[in-house]
Parts: sequence; structure tokens; C-alpha cells
Amino acid sequence: MNVVSIIMAGGQGSRLYPLTKVRSKPAVPVAGRFRLIDIPISNCIHSDVRSIFVLTQFASESIHRHIFTTYRFDSFHRDYLTLLPAQQTLENRNWYQGTADAVRKNLHYIEDPGALVLVLSGDHLYRMDYRKFADFHLASGAEISIAVTPVRAEEAHDFGVMKVDGRGRITEFCEKPKDPAAIERMRVEESVFERFGTPAQGRTHLASMGVYLFSQAVLRDLLARSDASDFGKEVIPRAIGERKVCGHFFDGYWEDIGTIRSFFEAHMDLTRPLPRFDFYDEDRPVFTHPRFLPGSKILASDVENAILCEGSIVNRSFVRDAIIGIRSRIGENCRLDRAVVMGADFYESREELARNRDRGVPDVGIGRDCEIREAIVDKNARIGHGVKLVNARGAADETAESHSIVDGIIVVPKDAVIPDGTVI
Repeated sequence: MNVVSIIMAGGQGSRLYPLTKVRSKPAVPVAGRFRLIDIPISNCIHSDVRSIFVLTQFASESIHRHIFTTYRFDSFHRDYLTLLPAQQTLENRNWYQGTADAVRKNLHYIEDPGALVLVLSGDHLYRMDYRKFADFHLASGAEISIAVTPVRAEEAHDFGVMKVDGRGRITEFCEKPKDPAAIERMRVEESVFERFGTPAQGRTHLASMGVYLFSQAVLRDLLARSDASDFGKEVIPRAIGERKVCGHFFDGYWEDIGTIRSFFEAHMDLTRPLPRFDFYDEDRPVFTHPRFLPGSKILASDVENAILCEGSIVNRSFVRDAIIGIRSRIGENCRLDRAVVMGADFYESREELARNRDRGVPDVGIGRDCEIREAIVDKNARIGHGVKLVNARGAADETAESHSIVDGIIVVPKDAVIPDGTVI
């Protein structure tokens, strides 16, 4: 396919704070060993879309390092993955003002004027074959195609929802409707779902997935004729009345894990016997940075419904409904119940462990006699002995130097230190 992909990876992800305290949202670790940015890049590679631009801006060092060390195409093909960080030029001194503005500032890097332009978010969890998307775009004669997924009426207020006719053409768009009358107006007839081979199953609305495919000339014209900064809020609603915009139905797993609660629940789903998103698909694996780590070590522990990533050590503890990330160290007599432990970027040497004793600082990992429940522990955190992360006061939201509580979930940020005996 003659398709160029532009992946938007510059978002701050304020709703995922403090996981985004020192990194952009697409750089956030997921499933113990991947990054969110790995999802759209892997989808592109499996779809034979090998001309990829990744646009970055906020706290970009982490994602730059990850992409540079992970994705390297060979020298014998024209495939490329190019990082395009926000930059000041003689023509423009401003940073990216939004998704559309970011694409506008980088269109001159696309050398093939006949290529379709695939615009993707760098922070969604899904698996999609973009070849089917492109086939639909060409067969329908669309100038712009938008991937849409069915949702129930009670979920519509969280998404940009669209109304389509019997031929798949989008006739109306409403961004996160709150008014019940507006939600009812955006209802899609069950016959439309059936026409596109998608069982309604109680779902009545179509949500935009933030996955767009443009005929390049149309994209250039739309961005040149306005100073609109965002696709979802400005460019797409305006284009629906001016251009042929069609909706491509997608009925697989798709999750915008843009909040702490949705991020946490998506991880809990991964621990189930048959999770909705399958990281174990051998035909379409999710690629990430290759590591040379030993297998996980479990010492006399009780483990139930958990994912233990390579290089982790669990020492005589109870682990249930949890994800234990790479290089995690869990001390003796710990209890982890509904927890996401992201692991560490390094192992501490014996000399470093001795210095920790001298300084009175906990080791990287989780000490002995700890209880962690309904919590996310970010990378390189130091959890001392006897610590209880259980939301003892039942707080819904709280911000402290060493932790945050968001929607009832405790979040320990990267590199945080929780001293011995702390109860949160």
C-alpha cells in the first residue's frame, strides 16, 4: 500500500498524571514490558505500512530513547521510522498547538504526493489491520475515512460520536455529548450496523477511534485553508459538510486508556484467563525493546491470575490479579492484590544495596511485609519494609510528594521513595 503513517505522540496526558510526570503519555509502560507507543507502531508494521513519522513534543526524551533503540529497519528497503519533535524554525516559533497543527507543520516531509496519509494516536490499546481500512477508503471513494467503533448509549458522552447513513457516509458529528437529547439524536439504526457486518448487541452509537485516513491532496487543502489546531474538535466536524467523509466499522477490542481508572482496569483485564486484548498472538505480536533478561523467579509464593515479566523475583509472597513488570523485586511476606507494578530500568548491585543500608534508603522494588492493593507502582520506585498501600482513609483523590490517589487508586510515581512502615 502507498500509505504514510503519522503517529501523534506528543501529548502530555494530564489525566494519567502522575504516570506522565516525567514522560509523555505514549511513553507510559503497559502490560509490564511494553510502551503505549508500541501499539500503533506494531499495527503499522503488521499492516505493511512502513513509512512512519512519530511526532513528539512533551517530555520526549524517554520516548525518543525507546524508539531509537527498538525500531531499526534494514538498509535494503525504503522503509523508515522518523522522529519529528516539535521545533522552532525561522518561519514558525511556536510549538505544536494541537494534532492538526502538528501535522500541518510536518506535511512537507511527505515526499510522495500520491500517498494516503494515516493519522494515528500514540496512546490507544487495540490491534487493527490498516490494509482493510485503506481498502474501504478506496472502495467507498471517500476523501476522509474515520475508524468508528460501536458503543452503548450510556458510554456516548465519553467519545466523539458520529452518525452515518446506509452507505457509510458520516452525516453528523458531536463531540462528547452531555445532553440526553443530543445523545438520542446521534443514535444509529440497527440496520446500519447489520449492513456493515457489525452486530449491534445493544450498542446504539458510533465512537470515533481517533484513527483517520486522508487522501493527501484533501488533507493538504483542509490544513492550508484554515488555522484549525485539532482534528477531532475542528477539522473533522468542518470537513463533514464539505467533503465525502466515511466511517469504517471496527468491532474489535479498542480502549482509550487515557485516565488512571481506565488504565488500571485495562491492566486488570489482562490478568484474566481470556483477556479482551491478546498479547499472546504469535502472528501479530506487539514489538518492543529487546532485552536480555533472565526468566522470572518465584520462591514458595502463591500466585493467582498474574503476569510476571522477565527478570522479576517474587519471594514467598501472595500475588493475585496483578502485573509484575520487568526486573521487579518483591520481598518476603508481601501481599499484592489488584496491583500494577511496572518494575525497574536496572538491577542494583551488591555495592549499591549496601549504600542503601548506610543511607537508610529502601532498595528499588518492594520490601518485605508489604501490602499493596488497588495501586499502580511506577518504575524504579523504592517501597520500604512494612509499607501498606491500601488507601486506609478511603480517599477518592489526593496528591502528596510521594504518591497520588486518583479515583480511589493509589499511584506511586517513577523514582518515588516510600519509607519503612508508611501506611497510605
